[in-house]
Amino acid sequence: MADKPKKKIRTEFRKKHESRTRKTDLTRAFHEHGFEDDETAHSERVSGKGELTRKRTIIGDAIEHEDASLAVHLEIDESVCLRGRVLRVHGLQSFVRAEQTGDVYRCATRRLLKSLSTEQRHVVVAGDHVIFRPDGDDEGFIERIDPRHGILSRTSKGRQHVLVANVDQLVIVASAAEPMLKPNLIDRFLVTAEKGRIRPVICINKIDLVHAADLQPLAGVYGQMGYRVVLMSATTGQGVAQVRQLIQGKESVVAGQSGVGKSSLLNAIDPGLELRVNTVSEENQKGRHTTTTAQLIPLTCGGYIVDTPGIRQFQLWDVIPEEVAGYYRDIRPYVSHCRFPNCTHTHEIDCAVKDAVADGRLDARRYESYCYLHAGDLD
Repeated sequence: MADKPKKKIRTEFRKKHESRTRKTDLTRAFHEHGFEDDETAHSERVSGKGELTRKRTIIGDAIEHEDASLAVHLEIDESVCLRGRVLRVHGLQSFVRAEQTGDVYRCATRRLLKSLSTEQRHVVVAGDHVIFRPDGDDEGFIERIDPRHGILSRTSKGRQHVLVANVDQLVIVASAAEPMLKPNLIDRFLVTAEKGRIRPVICINKIDLVHAADLQPLAGVYGQMGYRVVLMSATTGQGVAQVRQLIQGKESVVAGQSGVGKSSLLNAIDPGLELRVNTVSEENQKGRHTTTTAQLIPLTCGGYIVDTPGIRQFQLWDVIPEEVAGYYRDIRPYVSHCRFPNCTHTHEIDCAVKDAVADGRLDARRYESYCYLHAGDLD
């Protein structure tokens, strides 16, 4: 039986900083060395791009999956490769855990993968399912990245910064105090979770520093929308068992601003992790970065947890103002009842969303949060 013919496809490459095809130092070269008659070029490309061209022909298959990290699957020899999961990415190296053996390999990324055009800041991220080729006892090369699901990402310098991929659950950690609670940041995470089809869980840590009754109105608003809210303290242990039950057997990512106690929470859930923690600055009440890169951590209770660096600003990725209302669970039911089909819910008359706020059926703070995002405050 004949082998299946390989597919050749044209795809975009990153634009590289390479020398132009046309030489611009001909006069200098003539004064220094002179020219031999038989070496003189009789014709020359005046504006040829040469290696700067961004279109190349490669062997592989096109990918139409909306969450694929790249637009193509490269043709590789899978007989000499292993499947694995990226635990963390540090510089140019990715630490990959082999599915069959559990061994961890330090892998470089195949140059062709890094050269393919993509909107993403990094082509390989923690949580990726990859196919890699071992090269030695504990080293290898990542040859292919599988399509992703459950992506947590933000915008960074105009590109998509994927924090983690292939997770089922987003544990949003906020603090009741030190640093102060930021509900609008929680809303941004919720929008990202809705967009990425990830189940969100809201954990408000450090409730031992405030009166728990003061948090009930905020927790009630999120609870009425169907979000799971846990009031907890990693210091006293209150609510830790509830969080442990929620993440048991699942693949979750923990996210929140610096200093809210993400690493402390994980240490309380699984003491064997012994993650490094730090204190909040007394001068500005901002957290100090202790986690520097997203890391996929196996849990003794089953499943994985991803500890991410603290985030002080979370700029939404690929969300335009017209889409914001659809990602707000409490606003979404009123959208179709507005007088105008293109209603922005900010200044129009006969707006069902504004009427719901005036009647007390929609939380005023959530509506203000929506207005900020719709006005372009997506960063």
